[in-house]
Amino acid sequence: MCGRFTLTTEWQALEERFALQGEALNHHARFNVAPTQEVLTVAFTGRNRAESMRWGLIPFWAKGPAMGSRMINARSETVVANRVFQRPLQRQRCLVLADGFYEWRREGKRRIPMYMTLKGREPFAFAGLWDL
Repeated sequence: MCGRFTLTTEWQALEERFALQGEALNHHARFNVAPTQEVLTVAFTGRNRAESMRWGLIPFWAKGPAMGSRMINARSETVVANRVFQRPLQRQRCLVLADGFYEWRREGKRRIPMYMTLKGREPFAFAGLWDL
């Protein structure tokens, strides 16, 4: 996953795209979602339910939320081997809703943001893990 993303899609379109059930959350357009902020997710608890979660994995054994600011991405190459991710990978998966994300390109000493979306700008999701 990237380090910054957007979610500007209206609630009704998200409901339809992800077959969300249950009550609507207080959702507004966000153009620069960053680690440690609240993100809109779809948790699988027998039905697709929208939930707000804090971006950054805080393992159940952590003494506080500070660890979550460092654990914002799990790489597919190492996620199975890393003990921190084993329990969430087996039982606590979710989708992190987005409609665009930023990647950075270097030009000399400058970093230039590049904004990526699907061709039709429809919403998509990143795979997510949660704990606690």
